[in-house]
Amino acid sequence: MIRAALASLAILMAVGPAPALADAPKTSLRPIARIGDIPVPRAEPAPAPAPTPAETVVVTEPEAQPNTQQQPDAIRPGARKVGQGLFKSLRPQRRTERTKKQARTVIRQRQKGAVCGDVALQGDVIGRVPGRIKGCGIENAIKLRSISGIALSQPALMDCTTAKSFKTWVDRGLKPAIGSRGGGVAGLGIAAHYACRTRNNKPGAKLSEHSTGRAIDISSILLRDGTQITLLKHWNSKAYGKPLRQMHGAACGPFGTVLGPNADRYHLDHFHFDTARYRSGSYCR
Repeated sequence: MIRAALASLAILMAVGPAPALADAPKTSLRPIARIGDIPVPRAEPAPAPAPTPAETVVVTEPEAQPNTQQQPDAIRPGARKVGQGLFKSLRPQRRTERTKKQARTVIRQRQKGAVCGDVALQGDVIGRVPGRIKGCGIENAIKLRSISGIALSQPALMDCTTAKSFKTWVDRGLKPAIGSRGGGVAGLGIAAHYACRTRNNKPGAKLSEHSTGRAIDISSILLRDGTQITLLKHWNSKAYGKPLRQMHGAACGPFGTVLGPNADRYHLDHFHFDTARYRSGSYCR
């Protein structure tokens, strides 16, 4: 036993004193939490205010918000104002007394010159026109000077049925066919109107519709820029051939007989329109 103890003591003295036990770490070895992982404490809801005594409660209605979706631009918040803070009026300005007087004068003048109960037909009431031979003449004639603002090269004698058909053709055929060319239509060249004669002036032929005031012949169209379109010169032209054919076709319906340069040699230079009625409908060539 003594020998064993002495041997152990010798070994300890040879190796040296035993190392001291390591001290415990002063800080934790756990990783530091990231900022995003740190739980944010939730704020506690503020305590509800004490109720106000009934006698001091004030009820305030919410302020009305402007409905900018239904309001016009002129009255939306921030819209430009004119004058002393007044919004710009959308209503037209009142006409002056001078403007009203001028308008009344024009209306009276148009009404004074109106025939067949239509202010678009301007002319004079003639009444009965006797014929030199049996079958000629007009019972209730008018002398037409202009139609829907389109002047005629000469006053034309006819009855009201023909005048109204003429107006329909001017509004629905002539004006749309010309359109804005040359500024639009200014006038019509009248080749013939009332005349007590036979068809194509042939001896022994039937009386023409011209002899009863139911026909009108048109040889040219005058534009506002001074251009004159004639059937003799422009029927087959590139510039005006198409609108001339268009207005020729538009006459079928308002008129009973429609003749043009393709009809025969007697109509190479004019349109013949009349209000004769046929059982089979309009005759158009």
